[in-house]
Amino acid sequence: MSNILDNFSMDFFTLDGKVAIVTGGNTGIGQAYAVALAKAGADLVITTHGRNWEETAELIEKEGKKVVFVQADLTKKEDRKNVVKVAMENFDKIDILVNNAGTIRRAPLLEYTEEDWDAVMDINLNAVYFLSQEVARVMAKQGSGKIINIASMLTFQGGKFVPPYTASKHGVAGITKAFANELACKNIQTNAIAPGYIKTANTEPIRADKERNAEIQGRIPADRWAEPFDLMGAVVFLASRASDYVNGHVLAVDGGWLVR
Repeated sequence: MSNILDNFSMDFFTLDGKVAIVTGGNTGIGQAYAVALAKAGADLVITTHGRNWEETAELIEKEGKKVVFVQADLTKKEDRKNVVKVAMENFDKIDILVNNAGTIRRAPLLEYTEEDWDAVMDINLNAVYFLSQEVARVMAKQGSGKIINIASMLTFQGGKFVPPYTASKHGVAGITKAFANELACKNIQTNAIAPGYIKTANTEPIRADKERNAEIQGRIPADRWAEPFDLMGAVVFLASRASDYVNGHVLAVDGGWLVR
């Protein structure tokens, strides 16, 4: 046993020489994932649906890593293929995929439109599946890879006023497990992170509502909302050699929300 333990080192967490794709990695939580991977040593390909990437570029280049930004509508097959093409042209491999891009539309269930349902499912579930499939083909040829999906507290719960978001995040857990079953034999591990309540621009209106904010924070044993940096360790772990025997798992980073 001592010889086995001697083989472990903190190098298991390094991502030196690795290449990661992070979808929607130019702002918010996606930016935290991208910067964390860069700090651990990875070069980045980041998809955006806008042009505000200067801050993210500066943070990554500060770590001495290369970053390439790709404008992409991930609901479109040609754009997904282009993301892979750009990664291969610039780095000749893909070691890590973080499926972070997502959307949410709120309305009471009885009033929810088919258009809004389709829009949420297309980006949150369909794009995750088909981009993962495209990237997995590259990883299978390489003989290694890490796919990290982004789940939610609503992967485990029903929520209110967001039926397609809830359905899509339950689906993300299913995709994670299905990919894990089929790709483990090719040395590809597929896992997911389920963030709890995070301080971002998207949650600012909820935090500004004193009653709703108190209701949420009162259920979190950690007694605080998470900061984006609270997710950085989880993404590095799941992207690194340290998680080679972790597969098909949904890792909740929620301050204890689910156990309250």
